[in-house]
Amino acid sequence: MHYRRIAGDVNAARFPEPDAGHTGSNTPSPGPWPPGKQGSARGQYGAWHSQPWSRYVALGDSFTAGVGDPEPLSPGGMRGWADRIAEELGEGREFGYANLAISGLVLRDILDQQLGPALNLKPDLVTLSAGGNDLVFHRGDPDRMAAALDDAVAALSATGATVVLFTGPDWGETPVFGHIRGKVAVFNENIRVIAARHDGVIADLWALRQLSDPRMWDPDRLHFSPLGHHTIAAMVLDTLSVPHRLRPLEPKPMPPGNWRETRAGDLAWMAHYMLPWMVSRIRPRADTLPRQAKRPLPGPPPGSRSPGPAPLVRPGSVG
Repeated sequence: MHYRRIAGDVNAARFPEPDAGHTGSNTPSPGPWPPGKQGSARGQYGAWHSQPWSRYVALGDSFTAGVGDPEPLSPGGMRGWADRIAEELGEGREFGYANLAISGLVLRDILDQQLGPALNLKPDLVTLSAGGNDLVFHRGDPDRMAAALDDAVAALSATGATVVLFTGPDWGETPVFGHIRGKVAVFNENIRVIAARHDGVIADLWALRQLSDPRMWDPDRLHFSPLGHHTIAAMVLDTLSVPHRLRPLEPKPMPPGNWRETRAGDLAWMAHYMLPWMVSRIRPRADTLPRQAKRPLPGPPPGSRSPGPAPLVRPGSVG
């Protein structure tokens, strides 16, 4: 597999080139396995069981908790991209999955509350997404945020775990969040440098063009819809060169709307979603229950099942 370098003189993060190592079959060559754990990709189920990870821990906020993807059978009533990844990684074998995400946290809170417990769980795969609430609601400084994130990623990487970091999505075409596009871009570049420095993996939401479709988003425009979570899960698995069973879902294009309809939609969104959220942050209710991690202890992924005959999807073919 060939990798491309970024960020000049810093150590190169590993970003698989499109179709790198593809042999023309439905089963890809092995992914970026940790040292000493290279696996054979002979046959669909041989590739499936050669995956090197046995314990996955997800850190983050509402994005990682799965807000926007309701599922009554999942902890907290939400499924999300992290659950979907765990379901694929745990298919037909022993696998532990914990999700420490708590909705509404800023980057510093995520690191203070989740980093220590994550290290104690001794994962060999970690996903970390943080900073969205800082940039959207708190005018966060992307350079100061990156400095805090760098130390956390260093601690996670030092354990030998594979660490996956997320860039922020491109909100450039949205009327409300377009003004923070520059800050998101700067933070994303900082994340790329951090990944390069600590041999991390980038899950690139900024480059995921499918997210420009409005049906990828929840009506609140802050979180992703079930289709969005599905697409992101497939992208992460593709990035890790993991064969999976997430089939591509290509929505039909939205019919064009006029300026008046767009403005009316923006005003309705502001009244029903943005303003109530801002009030809740300024004046929280006294009877609000404390927010808890979604899955504080590792266990079998939700929906785990024995291997079946369903064909695997070659990484890079979804979305």
